[in-house]
Amino acid sequence: MPHNLTVGHLLRQLQGLDPDLPIRLAVNPDFPFTHYVGVEVVVQDGMAFIADDGQEGYLPMAVSDALAWV
Repeated sequence: MPHNLTVGHLLRQLQGLDPDLPIRLAVNPDFPFTHYVGVEVVVQDGMAFIADDGQEGYLPMAVSDALAWV
């Protein structure tokens, strides 16, 4: 996975999913928690920014495994 993920690449990954499926950010493999995704997208300096909107809880172990964080 490239460090410079594009909007197109992200859209391709998400397009086959149920549009009502909640989405969370998986953050920090050393202290794995899930975080809400902010609702606003800010475009600045040729990049799109999506904010973290607070911590939800622990990341499920199955997700850590799928991300090869274990």
